[in-house]
Amino acid sequence: MNIARHVALVEELCYRPFPAEYGPSDVGFEGPGHHVAVLEGEGGPVGDPAGWAVAVERLEKDRDALYAALAARWGEVDPWNLRTVLLRTAREEIPEPWAWLSARAGVAWLWEVRGTGRWAAVAVTGRDPGDVPQLVAVVTETVPP
Repeated sequence: MNIARHVALVEELCYRPFPAEYGPSDVGFEGPGHHVAVLEGEGGPVGDPAGWAVAVERLEKDRDALYAALAARWGEVDPWNLRTVLLRTAREEIPEPWAWLSARAGVAWLWEVRGTGRWAAVAVTGRDPGDVPQLVAVVTETVPP
């Protein structure tokens, strides 16, 4: 993992204009009011529980190292439990990109980036061995639910 490169990308996304339409981007995908960057991904056979567990553990360590670098810039925050957001989707409309993230990740580090009007989160997606784990960054102007 290249922490400096990931930090630079997350910071750049805090100032990059948002598109009018949903679609792929040079770093992942984007839509009105948000960018999602895939910082790292794990290949390998889908459905291999042991390989999946090792990949998730490595990506979680990378997520936490990225947290340390971003917390030095933006301040320390508590982990954000996305499982509660996912539970809320059953009874209320959760805006994007938060609905997307809560369906794919259990916990995220989340900051309100001062002076930008944007929120930034880093998380590991891939809830079960049938999913490909990824370290993602989300930058949005949508206030978290």
